[in-house]
Amino acid sequence: MKIIASLLLSFAMLLPTVHARESAPADDRYDKARDVVRDLQRIVAPEGIQESYKARIGGIDQWINVRGQDRDNPVILFIHGGPASPLTPTLWEFQRPLEEYFTVVNYDQRGAGKTFLANDPDQVADTLHIDRYVDDAIEIAEYVRKRYGKDKLILMAHSWGTVVGMGAALRRPDLFHAYVGIGQVINVRDNERISFDYGLAQAKAHGNAEAIAELESIAPYPGNQPITRERIIIARKWPQFYGGMSAYRDGSAKYFFGAALLSPEYDAADAKAIDDGNVFTLGRVLPEFLDVDYKGVREFPIPVVMFMGRHDYTTPSEPTAQWLERVKAPYKRGVWFERSAHMIPWEEPGKLLVSLLDTVRPIAVGRAIRSTDSSGDSGESSRTAIGVP
Repeated sequence: MKIIASLLLSFAMLLPTVHARESAPADDRYDKARDVVRDLQRIVAPEGIQESYKARIGGIDQWINVRGQDRDNPVILFIHGGPASPLTPTLWEFQRPLEEYFTVVNYDQRGAGKTFLANDPDQVADTLHIDRYVDDAIEIAEYVRKRYGKDKLILMAHSWGTVVGMGAALRRPDLFHAYVGIGQVINVRDNERISFDYGLAQAKAHGNAEAIAELESIAPYPGNQPITRERIIIARKWPQFYGGMSAYRDGSAKYFFGAALLSPEYDAADAKAIDDGNVFTLGRVLPEFLDVDYKGVREFPIPVVMFMGRHDYTTPSEPTAQWLERVKAPYKRGVWFERSAHMIPWEEPGKLLVSLLDTVRPIAVGRAIRSTDSSGDSGESSRTAIGVP
């Protein structure tokens, strides 16, 4: 199970591994370390906000986490990857600098983490469909706007979350200043093919006979055969081994998988629920996920920004860059993260913050910014974005 779990991270954390979380003991030896993190994470600014609570969204209880140093800052609604791979237990690793300039709202999606624990799985099982996730995101956006007195939000999503985020932005553009995709999914089958080709090329370049044999056993991939669980495991194994999930690493991402052990937001039971939610969710959403295709979207109703890892072969960046070149939008920008693969917020957190300040915060506060091409380099353009309605 450990091997399968780590290999399937591909669908933007399709099924995060159990190996780092399983050691959370009953007596929770991590309490002292967690207290240190908790103290560092405490927001003490009088104008700040730090809340974690359940809200009734889409007919179930969903856990929401809100953090920021100044309530007057623009609000980011961040949709996590997976399916069922919540960001909340990892926030202590990368989010704190963002909170100086934004109020950041995260939530555990249906079937994920603390939300999985908060509901009867039998009542949730039949609702695990992409349209329902999109409706949830829209409902949470409405709830957040009302609760925190905001007209619009910045919508940001990672990996699987970009499937949901794109849907929400297209369906209700009136709710959002801009959309930011990180590890964006445009077309799943294109991603599968590019990822597989990369893995096979790397295996051949390194003379890895084991990898070559495994990959060639499912070629052509995905081809016109069903993308079964068994084929996915093989297809994902080697691209990730050669740094396609976390750049320059041999498939290892303990920093992500072990984050819940030190999270002040998660106890041992919550950490275990991550893996239970993965197993519960994966099979139910996989068929729909495999058919995701946003290539036909030629006009985007709000400013759109894509953060692309140069070494991402989990949700490869090439289709995203191509889509961004073609799409018409009030403002668009692509930013390449040269030292990142799929895990941009963890791999280059400094550039993540700077890029958000450069590309979307001015829109949210009504300042003009110069449009650039999708390479992320400044280009001469008469188009600017000023609080696009």
